[in-house]
Amino acid sequence: MAESLDMGTDRLEDAYRVRLDEFEGPLDLLLHLIKKNEINIYDIPIAVIAKQYLDYISLMKYLNLEVAGEFLVMAATLIHIKSRMLLPVEADGDEDEDGEDPRAELVRRLLEYKQFKEAAADLVERGQQWRDVFGRPAFFETAPARRPDEEIDGTPLELTLFDLVDAFQDIVQRTPVKAFVDVTSDHLTVKDRMNYILERLADEPAIPFESLFVPEEGRLVVIVTFLGLLELVRIQLVRAYQAEAFGAILLSRAFLPATAEDAESEETQP
Repeated sequence: MAESLDMGTDRLEDAYRVRLDEFEGPLDLLLHLIKKNEINIYDIPIAVIAKQYLDYISLMKYLNLEVAGEFLVMAATLIHIKSRMLLPVEADGDEDEDGEDPRAELVRRLLEYKQFKEAAADLVERGQQWRDVFGRPAFFETAPARRPDEEIDGTPLELTLFDLVDAFQDIVQRTPVKAFVDVTSDHLTVKDRMNYILERLADEPAIPFESLFVPEEGRLVVIVTFLGLLELVRIQLVRAYQAEAFGAILLSRAFLPATAEDAESEETQP
């Protein structure tokens, strides 16, 4: 995945990084890969998942995303499990010296995490419902909380960071690498692209994800625009969703601030 991206990310603002752990964690990435590949969680092909996991980590580093240490720990865990599974099976048929599938502990962790994540989503949804019942005024109007990757009675499917990375990968591969002499970090900032996205959303209730990116502008502009979108999603100014399963990715405002600067000032308030 990442090998095909010769994007010149050293020209991005060195000081700007999106902390990946503020979006999702390594177990979220594994669950995303399992769902994407339509894999039985009880029979994970570790070689396939480990390769795709490492590809994602490489891509995120190209995008100047700050990969937390827990992601690297999970990468080491996957490689360790893969190496154990390559060992010859004993004559008695045991897959491991303790007679347990090397993947068993990882499967337990994934199932437990998925259970708690779904319970947390239910609690958030209940909190939103009770807030509406008692009519407590919010400081700003937010979009209702939805459980990721779920569609009930036509409810839009909220997307995760990794869904956006998948969609972005397709766009980058269609975007030519052009010389960066016309665009420098002095003229292209993440904050500018954040304001550009908010301005687009000020005129329309929702816009297609792909409409933000103009391949003719080159990969640097495309990448910085994507980083701006990630930051807006992180601070909950923009939501990404699908109106229906397998539908186009749409973007809309979560509430109505004026600019990215206003959003930053709200975020820094105690």
